Amino acid sequence: MDNATYTTLNRQSGLLREMSAVANNIANLSTTGFRKEGVIFAEFVADLEGSEPSLSMASAEGRIIDLAQGPLTRTGGTFDFAIEGEGFFMIETPDGNQLTRAGSFTPSPEGELLTPDGYRLLDTGGGPVFAPTDAGPVALARDGTLSVAGNPGAQIGLFLPADAGDLTHRGGTRFAVAGPVDPVEGGSLFQGFLENSNVNAVEEITRMIEVQRAYEMGQGFLDSEDQRIRSVIQTFGR
Repeated sequence: MDNATYTTLNRQSGLLREMSAVANNIANLSTTGFRKEGVIFAEFVADLEGSEPSLSMASAEGRIIDLAQGPLTRTGGTFDFAIEGEGFFMIETPDGNQLTRAGSFTPSPEGELLTPDGYRLLDTGGGPVFAPTDAGPVALARDGTLSVAGNPGAQIGLFLPADAGDLTHRGGTRFAVAGPVDPVEGGSLFQGFLENSNVNAVEEITRMIEVQRAYEMGQGFLDSEDQRIRSVIQTFGR
């Protein structure tokens, strides 16, 4: 296999990964708290022997998560919480604590606030958040203080990884974190709101078209190379 063919195949593989990321973004246009993802490409340039020109090769090295704010939608739900600014909710899962921006919670019979998957919401100290509904009306302050019947109780924690590159997608709107997680104070919490996906439909569809055209160009080159090699083999085989 010559260098041009190998380089093109490597590029095609990266474009397929980017197409998968774009398609996933579009599929989650309406998913509460979803964070858009993109693919990071890296270019490697190697010197070749003799008078050969240098070889440039691009490859998809990983995914990047867009932490931009999504629009907020009023729901009026007592346990619908939205974050404006930096930070994630922390939830307890069987695979360890994870982060999410999806703020739709439901109280358990014991009063613990749970995600739709049944995972507990954690406070600033890493403990479960309780809000017994039979004790009176529940109110959430901008700083995350949760009050029941006017009495302050737990404070919902907001957290941020030290490095955004440590985030790994888990289960749609959940993220596992490889590195340390720090509490943040810059975000504000709103009760009766949910944060929508931060995916821009027009941008993603435009990007999908660009990736598809780039892939078709690469496939055209590979088809031409395949035909050229077949012709050479047929010529020498006569």
